[in-house]
Amino acid sequence: MHLPLDAPAPGGSLTVRCRLLAQYEEIVGQGEVTLELPRPSTVLDAVRFLRARVPNGSLLPERPLVAVNLAHALHATLLNDGDELALLPPIAGG
Repeated sequence: MHLPLDAPAPGGSLTVRCRLLAQYEEIVGQGEVTLELPRPSTVLDAVRFLRARVPNGSLLPERPLVAVNLAHALHATLLNDGDELALLPPIAGG
């Protein structure tokens, strides 16, 4: 699924591949979504964009654990064109 911007962004846009893992994939109904975001955008901007546009997006957490390009990231991390953003579900162990 590709989620484009509603209107052209004045500073241009960037494309991010968003992976939804485990229960997040079940909530949305797919494991991967491509996001077209205004430039610049942070991880938090991407999560908000995703929550507003996918089916059942409001069921996704507002501030999930995330990874950018396979490394844990903060919500303030700036995204670059072509990045992979992964929403990581909570993990419990025993």
